[in-house]
Amino acid sequence: MKNVKIGILGFGTVGAGVVEGIINNGELLAQRTDILPSIGKIADLDIESDRGVNVDTSLLTTDALSVINDPEIDIIVELIGGVTIAKKFVLLALEAGKPVVTANKALIAEAGRELFEASAKSGAGLYFEASVAGGIPVLRALRDGLVGNQIQSMYGILNGTCNYILTRMEREGLDFDTVLADAQKLGYAETPPDLDIDGDDTAHKAVVLASLAYGAPVPMDAFTIEGIRGLSHREIEYADELGYRIKLLAVIRNVDGQVEMRVEPALVPKDHLLASVHDSFNAVFIEGDVVGDTLYYGRGAGRAPTASAVIGDIMEAAAGTGGSCKWLLQNKTLPVRGADEISVRCYLRLSLKDQPDAIADVAHVLGKNNISIGAVLQKEQNLGEQVPVVFLTHKALEKDFVAAMKEITELTVVDGKPVRMAIEDFE
Repeated sequence: MKNVKIGILGFGTVGAGVVEGIINNGELLAQRTDILPSIGKIADLDIESDRGVNVDTSLLTTDALSVINDPEIDIIVELIGGVTIAKKFVLLALEAGKPVVTANKALIAEAGRELFEASAKSGAGLYFEASVAGGIPVLRALRDGLVGNQIQSMYGILNGTCNYILTRMEREGLDFDTVLADAQKLGYAETPPDLDIDGDDTAHKAVVLASLAYGAPVPMDAFTIEGIRGLSHREIEYADELGYRIKLLAVIRNVDGQVEMRVEPALVPKDHLLASVHDSFNAVFIEGDVVGDTLYYGRGAGRAPTASAVIGDIMEAAAGTGGSCKWLLQNKTLPVRGADEISVRCYLRLSLKDQPDAIADVAHVLGKNNISIGAVLQKEQNLGEQVPVVFLTHKALEKDFVAAMKEITELTVVDGKPVRMAIEDFE
């Protein structure tokens, strides 16, 4: 039986879940793996608050460096969050030759290359399953189960807060601000909620997915990012009438050897599996060239699901299998498709003046910019002198949409700000 001692940095919600899981299931882990994990030390600035788990107080300290430098600690678990101090501690642990487990998606997304290179140099593994989609073992699926595949595409619902907001807006006919306020009261959304609703949290996770799938650290600026802030319930109603649901999607696709990467609210056909992912659940839809389509679904955040992923990484680190860093340093750079060259179908909703030539004027601008119209939905109700009209387009280049939208907003028949969202056909 191999005994390993765990040093935990950060004793918040997830840290407490990890400690509880190891205490409750330590013997089960030993039976299954012949490795017995135990808690060696726990560092946090607050060592007085009750975390709902019974811990020997002699294990608690406010000195994180004493945990990293303790020769009896075999594995470091970073659950502090953020980038600055967490990065410092992770690098120190790796330089000391100690494997590190982290749930910190921002750290991996923003400082990945430096951390992966430090891991490769020291030979100490860096494990980060919990950084993407909580308790869903999607990174392990990419690295192990799909090892024989070229990844063609990945579509992810990766933020439970946004998915919860969109679900309730659709089910209950509520507006964005009302549901956001409820989400904050229930603990689904932070205060302020910017990282969630502006798409940055989803982008951090998508960076990790893309980096692992294509073998090179992906910079954050490779993604175009748009969130759901202020999304109107009107768009959800119209999407529903047209046979779609709106989801905040991370889209990662290999297109002719270049990788297309974006985060945005998108219309998903109701008969697609991702359209049935509701509330705070996450899902990742992955297409491999050998396996075809696969779906990974579950709780994307929270104490227990995230702790489950962390414990899985702890056991992998204890077994000495090396983690994912070798995968992430296969290529120095990644051929990224520029945002202007991305080809998409779009939903376009305009408020037009009630004039006979209004739709024709818009159609002329779209056609002039190489955008063909697939369908037009005109609502009968008038909003004063405005008529809401929805255009569904065929695929066109993003740069053509940008040029067309600039012209459309200057048309005298258009009132207010147009709304444009991608339509995902999963082709």
